[in-house]
Amino acid sequence: MDGTRTREKRDMEPDMSTAPLADLKILSLAEQFPGPYATMLLSDMGAEVIMIERPGVGDPARQFPPLFRALNRGKRSVALDLKSADGLAQFRTLAQTADVIVEGFRPGKLAALGAGFEDIRKINPSLVYVSISGYGQDGPYRDRAGHDLSYEGVGGLLADQADAGQAGPLPTVPLADIGAALFAAIAILSAVVSSQRTGQGRYVDVSMSDAVVSMLTAFLVPAANGTPLGEFIAEPAYGVFTCKDGKLMTLSIAHEDWFWTPFCDVIGKPELAGLKGRERVARKDALREEIAAVLVSKTRDDWGDLFDRAGVPWGPLHSLVETLDDPHVRARQLLRTMTQDGGKTETFLVQPLKFDDFDSEISGLPPEIGADNDSVFAGGSD
Repeated sequence: MDGTRTREKRDMEPDMSTAPLADLKILSLAEQFPGPYATMLLSDMGAEVIMIERPGVGDPARQFPPLFRALNRGKRSVALDLKSADGLAQFRTLAQTADVIVEGFRPGKLAALGAGFEDIRKINPSLVYVSISGYGQDGPYRDRAGHDLSYEGVGGLLADQADAGQAGPLPTVPLADIGAALFAAIAILSAVVSSQRTGQGRYVDVSMSDAVVSMLTAFLVPAANGTPLGEFIAEPAYGVFTCKDGKLMTLSIAHEDWFWTPFCDVIGKPELAGLKGRERVARKDALREEIAAVLVSKTRDDWGDLFDRAGVPWGPLHSLVETLDDPHVRARQLLRTMTQDGGKTETFLVQPLKFDDFDSEISGLPPEIGADNDSVFAGGSD
C-alpha cells in the first residue's frame, strides 16, 4: 500500500453523508490563506463550502494556481458582486439557509455593503459569522494593512531577531496564516455547537496577530513572569546534524535525562551520560561539537537504526519532495490523487484528523470562478 488514494473527478466522488460535518453549509468570503485553509479542513469532514468570489477576478490567490488549488479543492464557487443590488440580494438569499459565514476583509467593509453580521442575523438568527483579519476588529492596529510576516513580528514569533538587534532569515512557513486558520476552524465548530443548542448565532473575531501571540503561550507567559524559557531549547542534542552520507538528521533531546543517557551510550560517550540538564546547557557549545564529530562517522540510516533501538528521539530532515515520499507519511494516508478531465492526475493533502468510522476525503477538484452559480441557486449539489 503506497498510502495514496485515487479518485476520479465525478463518477467516483466519495460518499460524505456519514461525515462528522455532513449537512453543515458554509459560505466563505475569506480569500488568500487563513479562511481557505480553515474551510478546507472542514470540507474534508463533510461540510459544504461555497466560495463567494468576485466575478471575473475571484480569490487573489488564483494568481498563484498551485497555492489556490492546494487550499480550495472540494469546494464550490459562486461569483457575486456584493457591491451591486442583485449580487447582495443573491448573497442574502444564500445566507438565509447557511450555517456559517467566514469572511476575511478589513474590519467594517462587509457591514458597509450591508452584508455584516448585524445585517445577516436579521434574516438568519442562528447563523455563525466569523471574521478573520490581521489585527482584529478593534485595537490601534485595526485598520493597518499587513501580511503574515508583519503579524509574526508583532506577535513575537521573530523575537530572536529582536533580541539580537539584527535581521535574520525570513520564515518560510506562514505561521500567522496557519494559526489563524486553525483558530477559525475551532471558532466555527464551537459556535455551531452553541447555535445548535440555543438557536442563536454568534459573531467571532479571529485576529492573525492574536493567533501568533496565543501560539507563543508557553514562551510569553514565562517572559511575562520574569522566567524566560531560553534554556528549553538550548540542549546540545536538540538540533540538526550532518551524517556521513551528507544527509541531515534531527535530534530532539530537550531536557530529559532518560533520553540523554542512552544517547550517550549509543554514540560511544558514556562518560557524558551523567551530565544533568543544567550542566549540559552550560557546556552546550562544546558538547554540540563533540556530538557533531561523532554523528558524521555513520550514515543517517545507520544512526537511525541505533537510535530507534535505544529509544532516542530523532528524525530525518526532509525536503518537501522527501516528505511526500516518506513511508510514514504514506502509511498515514494523508495524500489523495484525483484525475482531472483529460486524464491528468493531481495530488492533494487531506486534513489529519482520523475518526474511527470516517476517513477524510476530498469531494472534488478546485472549482473555476462561478462554476456553481446555476446549481447553487437551483438548490442542487452538482
